[in-house]
Amino acid sequence: MDTLLIAFLSAVGFIIAYNTYGKYLSRKIFDLDPDALVPSKELEDGVDYVPTRTDIVFGHHFTSIAGTGPIVGPAIAVFWGWLPALLWVFFGSIFIGAVHDFGALVISLRSKGQSIGEATARLISPRARLLFLFILFCSLTVVIGIFGLVIAVLFVLYPESVLSVWIEIPIAIAIGYFVLKKGGDLFWPSMGALAILYGAIYIGVYHLPIKFEGVPLFAGADAGFPGGLNSAVVYWTGILLVYCFIASTLPVWTLLQPRDYINSHQLFLALGLLFAGMVIAHPQLVAPAINSGAPGDAPPIFPFLFITIACGSISGFHCLVSSGTTSKQLKNETDAQFVGYGSMLLEGFLAVLVILACCAGIGMGVTATDGSVLTGSAAWGSIYGGNWSDMKLGHKVGAFIQGGANMIAALPIAKEMAVGIMAVLVASFAATTLDTATRLQRYVIQELGGALNIGFLTGEKGKYIATLIAVLTGGVLAIVPGPVGPGSGGMILWPLFGATNQLLAGLAFLVLAFWLIRHKKPIGFMVIPGILMLLLPAWAMSTQIQSWYVQEKWLLFGIGIGIEILQVWMVIEGALVWQKAKGVLPEPAEVLRMPGTSKIDSAGGRSC
Repeated sequence: MDTLLIAFLSAVGFIIAYNTYGKYLSRKIFDLDPDALVPSKELEDGVDYVPTRTDIVFGHHFTSIAGTGPIVGPAIAVFWGWLPALLWVFFGSIFIGAVHDFGALVISLRSKGQSIGEATARLISPRARLLFLFILFCSLTVVIGIFGLVIAVLFVLYPESVLSVWIEIPIAIAIGYFVLKKGGDLFWPSMGALAILYGAIYIGVYHLPIKFEGVPLFAGADAGFPGGLNSAVVYWTGILLVYCFIASTLPVWTLLQPRDYINSHQLFLALGLLFAGMVIAHPQLVAPAINSGAPGDAPPIFPFLFITIACGSISGFHCLVSSGTTSKQLKNETDAQFVGYGSMLLEGFLAVLVILACCAGIGMGVTATDGSVLTGSAAWGSIYGGNWSDMKLGHKVGAFIQGGANMIAALPIAKEMAVGIMAVLVASFAATTLDTATRLQRYVIQELGGALNIGFLTGEKGKYIATLIAVLTGGVLAIVPGPVGPGSGGMILWPLFGATNQLLAGLAFLVLAFWLIRHKKPIGFMVIPGILMLLLPAWAMSTQIQSWYVQEKWLLFGIGIGIEILQVWMVIEGALVWQKAKGVLPEPAEVLRMPGTSKIDSAGGRSC
């Protein structure tokens, strides 16, 4: 099938969906009110609750939910063929993922900015809230540990990306202070920042690739990557987590908002370059529509396709962003459709381009290990023709970077520069997800502290203590010793990430269902998506648990069993109160202000 036709039809389909199904949800289901008092205004504190322009919130929300998810997932899933991946991305984004993100955002807006985990206490039961918060804590620990490790690995694989990623931080802080704090136009300063970033990419590619040569931490540390994780990965992971501690405790206008806004422009430019390169190069699909020749060690496409592609279709992590940071920044309730529903559709389109890069762009040429240049189906086969177990991180990310760079290089842009652009794109988005996840984990820990009456987690100092816990637990996971020493153990938890992430989405749908029935709203539109996201990940997780038991991988087995028990327990909690909840409005929201020690009363605003 023609790549341009796929891209065009996908874009048109997403636009139609936004203006039809998105508007239906906005007007008929969620009844968005432009005059509603939103949390950012009611609880404004200049740190977390900050009324913000819609385009800036969109930039934050989109770059936070995107990360490497819509890149790595589709880049793996095309192993089964491009057609199943494309269909799941397109229809999943419209009818499941965007509904999930939009619904979580609305619940939080109507709950004084509470996270969806905290809102569970009123919508289902206090015990269900504790279960959900523990699941959130486990999920975010995995996200922080794994994403910290992924960015570190990218820095080792693509040292030309390091300068641009780090130089973005002081630029964002300067923009945050002089524009967002002092007032003024943000667009042109962000355009200037984008120009500086691309200049830094040029310098990094041709003059200053930063290779962190750390002191070896263990025998064989200098064996290199991907043959074995080296000490540089561990050091980079530590530096990144120190940065996350600082970034997640700063007011959102200082770094989070301007950095994400700049990154959103970076993505738009990269998408434009990819599409323009596709128009000029017009690469043909070289991957099979359905890979019937997948080797025997590959998991079955059903249900594993639906957890392999997460962020490109639906991701439980998105409900944390919607209800954790985004709901505290929206200055008008009607912006929720554009930010919550629209961001997911744009992420779906990004996932479509990733599929095309991995299945068509890669066919324009890759360099084999012997130095020869492979094209066409041979190029695709050199990456996806081996065993499933051979699909390491370098293959996953590298397929998109190389395929995308091939398309960009069809423009008057050198191949080396094109690779640098794609590497910075991936690393920058992973970094925004990492520091947002750290801030979200701080919220979750403080909410757990409030629920369990742990006073030192809820005061002014609690912000720093909770953030330290978030960083340390994620760091321990990232550098847990493994087959080749510190830093390699965290990679064995990758199989948990997809299933846990999608189980979280299923539980978020459960909370959304309770919000709907309590407000006497129709729930038919979300019954099938909700059931799918409860059953498919549970099926995949149970299959993996059996495999881990046979392989005696006791860490994976234990964590998997624990997460399954928590999910089943929460579903049972919901079933016990389902009939009693119909048409019964919950108690008005009380919110633990972040940071602070006092509860916010329920006066004013709209009750959940």
